[in-house]
Amino acid sequence: MAPLTAMIKTLMAALLLLVAFAWPGHAATFTLKRGLNLDQWVTWPGENQWSDAKAILPYPEWRKFLGDDDLKALKNAGFDFLRMPVDPSPLLSDQTVALRDDLYASVLDSVRMINRAGLNVIVDMHLIPAGGSRNIGMAEVMDDPLTFDRYIEMVRKMARTLAGEGPEKIALEPMNEPIVDCDSGGTSLWPDRQRKLFAAARSSATKLTLVLTGACYSAASSLEKIDPTAIPDDNVIWTFHSYDPFLLTHQGATWAGDFIPYVTGLPYPLTAMPQAQLEVTLDTIRARIKAEAPWTRQSGLLAYLDEQVASMESPDKLLGLMDAPFKKVAAWAKANGIKPENITLGEFGMIRQEYGNAYVVPAEYRAAYVRDMIARSEAHGFSWSVWSYGGAFGIVDAFNGDKAEPDVMDVIRGLH
Repeated sequence: MAPLTAMIKTLMAALLLLVAFAWPGHAATFTLKRGLNLDQWVTWPGENQWSDAKAILPYPEWRKFLGDDDLKALKNAGFDFLRMPVDPSPLLSDQTVALRDDLYASVLDSVRMINRAGLNVIVDMHLIPAGGSRNIGMAEVMDDPLTFDRYIEMVRKMARTLAGEGPEKIALEPMNEPIVDCDSGGTSLWPDRQRKLFAAARSSATKLTLVLTGACYSAASSLEKIDPTAIPDDNVIWTFHSYDPFLLTHQGATWAGDFIPYVTGLPYPLTAMPQAQLEVTLDTIRARIKAEAPWTRQSGLLAYLDEQVASMESPDKLLGLMDAPFKKVAAWAKANGIKPENITLGEFGMIRQEYGNAYVVPAEYRAAYVRDMIARSEAHGFSWSVWSYGGAFGIVDAFNGDKAEPDVMDVIRGLH
């Protein structure tokens, strides 16, 4: 029976692709220009409590924090769309079977709430790592074929949930930053998986604009490896993310590798700080590495710091570093006949404050970075959405109910 089951599944997958591609292509009906990512709050209780409607609803989680007036304020500030992260884990958990329809309905209510504020919305299926209170995350979806099949069905149902709404107001992003194909060698897995996700969504929603991406954290270098002709549908927007230079945008982030946590105090750009003061800051970082990093890693981390600083020490070098992703995507789009308005910079931003870390990146550095990234994106004709409303990268909210400094939002307001 096993071979027969496998054959049936293969035939069904092929049929879904044929059904999806049988629909005539439409130009993207969803429009976007200047956007903001709603934050990925993670205050859910343990997964063993997800069967309790009071614990898990409303959904997504931002509904517990933001209201109509907050959304209208974003519209008035100059945003025309929001990218709304939706954590797929509750939609895949066995604990929520009885509440599953309520979860999808709550996502739809959230979409309508954003639309009522005059904002378009990308529904972003945003996996985060498993662990702690959850059993399903990016690794489980990517590494286990059965879990990936369940994820495909979740995307199909989400598309069906959204299909009845005005396609000019809503788009669906089947997966945020797929962590796959990050090795330079080996077979590329993502193109086939994205085709399956696309087919599932398109079979449920023929008019819905879909937001598709490259592998490995949605990097520009991954998008340029995608063959868009493998998905013969014009109703698609292609996305990439850029946080370059990572050394500056993720200062102190404890979850961003074994180097970045030692780095704080650097300005944007590096020339914004007097050279003597910059050298003191770099010496402080070096001393922290020598005092706290494993001795087997210290020499490598110190060399990497020097290398990264050298790569952006002048305005021209920094400009080249930040321009590189945009140039890659622009060249890929031109080669494949994709219009700039069908490209979006889905995420960019600079950390304000890492969780539990007292250091706050000065607001003028964050505002300068966001201004420069917006300028690059709009020069290429790409739309953009900054990360994010609140949390570590917050431009509206900070932590504990406090508001972030107004500098970044002032940049947005100044674009009118």
